[in-house]
Amino acid sequence: MALTAPAARTRNSVAMPTASGEFQVAAWKEETYEELDTGWRLTQADVTLGFSGAIEGDAAVRWLMAYRADGTASFVGLARITGALDGRSGAFILQNTGEFDGTAARGEWSVVEGSGTGALQGLTGAGGFVAGQAATYTLEYQL
Repeated sequence: MALTAPAARTRNSVAMPTASGEFQVAAWKEETYEELDTGWRLTQADVTLGFSGAIEGDAAVRWLMAYRADGTASFVGLARITGALDGRSGAFILQNTGEFDGTAARGEWSVVEGSGTGALQGLTGAGGFVAGQAATYTLEYQL
């Protein structure tokens, strides 16, 4: 199943700005916490990401993943991003869901309501990411 970013959002008939850029994995620690007789396994990963582009900063992420016997997976997670969004400093939390097809991960995310701090207080929005050979993201947002 291909996941794509949601259609452009508007607020009071004004298009929401779209942040985009790239991210890189700085650290990845994944542990299996259950192996199933069906060949499936459940894992938890603590990850550090570095963002560039409209989001400049780092993210502390925790993903829970359900790997199928064929190596594909479904995942859910929370990411706390600390840095700046289009030059506004602060932090915010993204909740995300997605799929790994064995080669690339594709996910959708949304800002957890009320999680923005500093100049990002009141931040809302949604977007997504694709992580394969390169990792790119989008976030349509409102402040």
